[in-house]
Amino acid sequence: MSRIPRPPTTTRATVCTAVVLTVALAACSAPGDSSSDSKASSGPIKIAVVDAQSGQLSSLGDWEYKGAKLAVDEWNKKGGIDGRKIQLKLFDDQGDPTAGTNIARKLASEKYVAMLGTAESAVTIAMAPVLQQAKIPNITSGQSDGLVALKSPYLFLNGPTSTTYDSTLAQYLIKDKGYKKIAMITNNGSFGTGEHDAFLKAAKGLGVSPSTDQVVTTDQKDFSAALTKIRSKKPQVVFIGSEEVEAGLIVKQARDLGITAPFAGAAPQGTPVFIDTAGKAAVEGTIVSSPYLSNDASDASKKFAAAYKAAYGKDAELHGAKAYDGANILLTALKTSKAATGQDLADAIRATAYKGLLGDFAYDDTGVGITKTTIGVISDGKLVAQQ
Repeated sequence: MSRIPRPPTTTRATVCTAVVLTVALAACSAPGDSSSDSKASSGPIKIAVVDAQSGQLSSLGDWEYKGAKLAVDEWNKKGGIDGRKIQLKLFDDQGDPTAGTNIARKLASEKYVAMLGTAESAVTIAMAPVLQQAKIPNITSGQSDGLVALKSPYLFLNGPTSTTYDSTLAQYLIKDKGYKKIAMITNNGSFGTGEHDAFLKAAKGLGVSPSTDQVVTTDQKDFSAALTKIRSKKPQVVFIGSEEVEAGLIVKQARDLGITAPFAGAAPQGTPVFIDTAGKAAVEGTIVSSPYLSNDASDASKKFAAAYKAAYGKDAELHGAKAYDGANILLTALKTSKAATGQDLADAIRATAYKGLLGDFAYDDTGVGITKTTIGVISDGKLVAQQ
């Protein structure tokens, strides 16, 4: 008896083919698509703060972490991002580029959404290639123009570059004050080199070349040789480009050698660490270029300073304010992008217009969002606006 043909059925092979095709199509989604790869829909949003918590630059890391944490705590009290809590974890880079690079790899493997920090340009520059490859947006407190030179679409600055700081300062010293005899002392690290090059270019553009240009190392403690050469030139002002502690030691030793000319510089010279290291009398009259001169500059800065004081029992300053702005920009971008990650989050940061403590942020393709500083002077141990 002949067998009656059975109706066709879906074979195991056909099902497998369909599954494979579906997976393949999903894997071929265009970069930046709002797919499961660009958004995590549940659980805490993991953000890292990476800064020195030990060593000579630990004060920078402490200020930055406090500013970032204050912003995150405020957002979490209001429900986080669409009901999801923001999880902030602190990593100590020790001010060391190698340690920073190892942390960057850890952030990639542990699926951090974004990174805040570092406050040290050299460390951020070392970390940037790993973060770019992992598509982790990074908002840094560094100011070296070397950060911009990386041209990473995932790297953003929460303050001006050295060019902005130092062109504003050179304009004030040369045009407003009429100084022609300017000495320079900077260190050979990423920050110091950036400050050296930016100020030198700005001064020469205004027709003034330094009477002497001294470069020291980042770990140097005795500056008598460089300062003796500066003293011999009898400068009207001394430009200093180094971090807080070293800058303070330079000024202290300069006064001991009889150098009476005022010093001038950027962000580090406006901090309590610089003032305390050099001594109140030694820093009197120091001229500072900064986007955040005082906690009393505006209603917003007063509110921030009061919240900072209540949370930590300490007075806020520039670096904490920068980190607070940077964290709020990141969190705003996460909110508007529905907690996007990778390229989508980087695009959302770049599209975020934010009125911050340092000014009005609007990011360009280089990752720079603010391009203005003002001039202040240290008077009686405090940085005040120049009248």
